[in-house]
Amino acid sequence: MIDVRRLRVFAEVAARGSFSAAAEALMLTQSAVSQHVAALERELGLPLVERGTRPVQLSEAGFALTRHAIGIFARLDGAEQELAEIAGRRRGRLRFGCFPTALVTLVPPAFARFRADHPEVRLTVVDDHLHRLIPRLHAGEVDLALVYEHEALTQPGTGELDSIPLLDDAFQAILPARHPLAGQRRPLELGELRDDTWVGGAPNSPWYRIVTDACLQAGFEPEAGFASDDYLAVQALVAAGLGVAVLPGLALTHPLPGVEVQPLASGAPVRRICAARPRDAYNGPAVTAMIDCLLVAARAVTGSHAS
Repeated sequence: MIDVRRLRVFAEVAARGSFSAAAEALMLTQSAVSQHVAALERELGLPLVERGTRPVQLSEAGFALTRHAIGIFARLDGAEQELAEIAGRRRGRLRFGCFPTALVTLVPPAFARFRADHPEVRLTVVDDHLHRLIPRLHAGEVDLALVYEHEALTQPGTGELDSIPLLDDAFQAILPARHPLAGQRRPLELGELRDDTWVGGAPNSPWYRIVTDACLQAGFEPEAGFASDDYLAVQALVAAGLGVAVLPGLALTHPLPGVEVQPLASGAPVRRICAARPRDAYNGPAVTAMIDCLLVAARAVTGSHAS
């Protein structure tokens, strides 16, 4: 059985990069920190740090143990918070994870409603991308997160989450203002853009995989001339006449000048945005209240798109 106190000391050394900084944070002597780490290494029978390096370098075992330590202490922190809330000794807390496009569209009105109704809850937000949000949910670093789903994506661990659908976010084409198809009063077929240069995301990004899957189903593979996962940068490149792109609708609430937004016809990719929470986590009143606020905000976004 790993000694939890020793593990916490080691995790602090790994996070801060030195024995002295860890000692200061933990209000221990540097000698005591060194002794705790050495005792943990003897307990495990493996070296955890490379002695004599500045900042401290972790061994392979040290890196592996650090990954587990992050999740362990997040869970312990969650347990303390939950029990304190039940006993009435601590006010509510909600750590919310979100991907960038939802953070600037769907989330602000939900947060405003939540804050007005529940000012006593300490609300914090973690801005991160999809592939990192799901592990953070499982590790207990966040209590609730906005994620999105599509058949082209395989995200390990999603089957162990409770997902509440909020809205379907249809992708749309963006074209340079002088593109021959700009200003069409009909939805475009993806195949009409097969001969264009495309501006797309990094090859392993969820966005790139969703768009590529839709194009392949339309009978072609998009030729990406420029790659960026920043939706504003993509719009700027398109506005400069360097290519076309297909972006989620939430990324196009305020298109840049020089960009024409065109709806897509049949075969347009659609991602389902959901609120997700671990099935075995504490789902207190704050989590339930935030889900209700998100549902209201999602209905408002859907209505504005429909109009």
